[in-house]
Amino acid sequence: MDKTILSFEESTRPIREPVTKFGGQPVWLEEPTWPLSAETGSPMRFIGQVRLPGDRVRLGYIFMTDEEDGEFVEGTWEPEGGENAFFAQPGRPAAFYEVAPMETGPTHGPDHIAVTSTPGTDDESLSFLGGTPAWLQGDETPEAPGSWEHTLQLDSCDAPFDINFGDAGVGYAFLNTESGEGRFLWQCG
Repeated sequence: MDKTILSFEESTRPIREPVTKFGGQPVWLEEPTWPLSAETGSPMRFIGQVRLPGDRVRLGYIFMTDEEDGEFVEGTWEPEGGENAFFAQPGRPAAFYEVAPMETGPTHGPDHIAVTSTPGTDDESLSFLGGTPAWLQGDETPEAPGSWEHTLQLDSCDAPFDINFGDAGVGYAFLNTESGEGRFLWQCG
């Protein structure tokens, strides 16, 4: 997938179409499968959805456990720690976290539509779709079986809302192109 730069504009209405957006509520293509925190059992907070390339309509969904009542939840950066989730529909969530058939749940606020652009030769944006990850600490491409494609890189400083990826951290999403299962992680400098 070619690299496409992301920026965000707040929508004046809820977005109910299968497009790339952040905040609001997910637009489910199949039965709702809201991920639950491995530590607390509470629903993770919806970060956004990404329209995946290809002829058929597919969405990748991103969630992460948020601090509850000021309590720190360990391991939101770990790709298989059960405190974040990335998966596609059609496709399946990973087996290391539970899901609930919830259509709506915790979110980061109103919908923000993703505005895409082609990168320039001197573009150093850390928020983009596709392309090659710009790792802050070192390559953490998933090693699980299957073919993994880098889908999204999200700079917490560019995000349209406050998101805890550590100190000026960056989130990375990968999709197993065969199963629709995904991995999400974040690094900070």
